[in-house]
Amino acid sequence: MADFENILVIGMGNVLMRDEGIGVRAVEELEARYRLPENVRVIDGGTTGMELFAPMREADCLIVADAVNTDAPPGTLVRIANDEIKAFFQTKLSNHQLGLSDLLALLAFKGETPRHVAIVGMVPHQLDNRLGLSAPAAAGLDAMVRMLVDELAKVGAGVTARTEPKCGHWRRQAELEAAGACA
Repeated sequence: MADFENILVIGMGNVLMRDEGIGVRAVEELEARYRLPENVRVIDGGTTGMELFAPMREADCLIVADAVNTDAPPGTLVRIANDEIKAFFQTKLSNHQLGLSDLLALLAFKGETPRHVAIVGMVPHQLDNRLGLSAPAAAGLDAMVRMLVDELAKVGAGVTARTEPKCGHWRRQAELEAAGACA
């Protein structure tokens, strides 16, 4: 696949609802564990909607990390891209689908759709009002981050592992510092 000048990676989700925040946590881990090329921009999209339109229209490659709703068992990792996305949006794929699908439709209407669009997601285990991922979702986070790394490689944006990971916003700072696990 061709290299892209402006790659945007958005982590979506509500971190106050357990596994609903998996997309945000995945992009935090991506930034914590890897050095990204200058042409890759990472955004915590949270539960925003139209605020993402301007950054999305500037991207020629868009990668979204999110919790996804499918008939697959909880913890299943999902990747959909480009033409597959329209078919998936015919059913409720993500709790942010309305905003995301609306934004993608608006970009298409204006002729500004990124050349490559991919959604990397996980079927959530728990969606209760509680901060932090469930244990099974947290256990699957590494695989989701690897999928993001693989997606970046597919679009010509190779990443390099950090020798000392940066601490993510959601990790317990004291635990990681005591273990020497982050810089």
